[in-house]
Amino acid sequence: MPHTSSPRFAAVDLGASSGRVMVGRVGPDSLDMEEVHRFPNTPVRTGPTLHWDILALYAGVLDGLRAAGQVASVGIDSWAVDYGLLDADGALLGNPVHYRDRRTEGIAEQVWSRVPAPELYAATGLQYAPFNTLFQLVAARGTPQFAAARHAVLVPDLIAYWLTGVLGTELTNASTTQLLDPRTGKWAHEVAGRVGVDLDLFPALRRPGDPAGLLLPHVLEETGLRGAVPVTAVASHDTASAVAAVPAAADADFAYLCTGTWSLAGLELDAPVLTEESREANFTNELGIDGTVRYLRNIMGLWLLQECLRAWRHPDPVGLLAAAADAEPLRSVVDAGAPEFLAPGRMPDRIAEACRASGQPVPSTPAETTRCVLDSLALAHRRAVEDAQRLAGRSVDAVHLVGGGARNALLCQLTADACGLPLLAGPAEASALGNVLVQARTHGLLADRAEARALVARTQPPTRYEPRGGSARWRAAEERLSRGAPHRT
Repeated sequence: MPHTSSPRFAAVDLGASSGRVMVGRVGPDSLDMEEVHRFPNTPVRTGPTLHWDILALYAGVLDGLRAAGQVASVGIDSWAVDYGLLDADGALLGNPVHYRDRRTEGIAEQVWSRVPAPELYAATGLQYAPFNTLFQLVAARGTPQFAAARHAVLVPDLIAYWLTGVLGTELTNASTTQLLDPRTGKWAHEVAGRVGVDLDLFPALRRPGDPAGLLLPHVLEETGLRGAVPVTAVASHDTASAVAAVPAAADADFAYLCTGTWSLAGLELDAPVLTEESREANFTNELGIDGTVRYLRNIMGLWLLQECLRAWRHPDPVGLLAAAADAEPLRSVVDAGAPEFLAPGRMPDRIAEACRASGQPVPSTPAETTRCVLDSLALAHRRAVEDAQRLAGRSVDAVHLVGGGARNALLCQLTADACGLPLLAGPAEASALGNVLVQARTHGLLADRAEARALVARTQPPTRYEPRGGSARWRAAEERLSRGAPHRT
């Protein structure tokens, strides 16, 4: 039952395929969430370049705040790494380039010629991904837009700037740029200097819970909100917000899986792991709330299935998942982190090609392809959870799966089976919940991270999946994949 007297907080949660505005009410024993507006996030290609339609996203945010009604605060989270360039007057110089754009091809090698990959990892702790902000900035050099730029503003901070007129760079998202030292939470000036990136482009750092300004008068008029409505810096990387909402006990030893377009699998640590072995395993050290480190591996995630559904124009995903549950298990698996799956288009064909190249049966129906995708994701989850424990010197007794994948019972059960650990699924709205929880804590309604997680556990208890069938068949699939596939997650 909603508590109408509880403070209301607006969570702007921008994902790679859609955005939404949710309103959360937080009380001593209540945590109620309501989606008030959802809008598509459709990239646009102009010429050879893939862009985000950032103005359409901002319009969706304004529509959502109008639908939300009066709130105590607004928080914004989004995907990581991408940014907008502003000129000296604060005007946007062009739509932000999409991280799936091909402009960064070959850029990593240029950067490594100045800062070898082991040194770069030891300084920034960030995994290699072709779209890291550092590589994007190097790729943008020499363009007229970049020459005119005075600020580089990460996506959630850009939305906050348009709402408030105040510039800032929120720390959890800054930690995905490959320009931040995860040990200090400050910019890695030595690295930036060696690769020719001017860190003065980025506005001052701010942390989750810091004030990010008040809604501007024209925003109040546009949305119908009244008075001094603050924007609060939350954990603006959506994964950081999702991890903040994991419903684990304060003393629990757990791994997490933040699932959606991507799967982010790892551990919450007190300090980064910057070893060469960690770099070779392609683990990343990103910052979370309260000085924590999100030690994780990026896996392609439900993007694989989303792209298959788009290709098939399948009208009944529920029926497809039911058919996939009946399909032969582990018949074929692919490396769910392989770079050949990064770009959009022809996903069923590319999965078939990967199976053929590794000498495995080629899926011939949508159900078989779907089962291949979900088995492959579960296998990638298993590898990441096992590798994280080994590299960090930690052991876990459960896996918490949050985000959109929590609604996929087959994926949850397969992941429990693959990991050989109990899996606790939910909440599905973890990023928006984490966004709201940071706002509520800033307003004095929650004492700390442990109290926030306990509130999630009480009000939105997860679904438990026990592992079935033993680990031998998953080990065999792992060995088959490692022999046949040229790429490793």
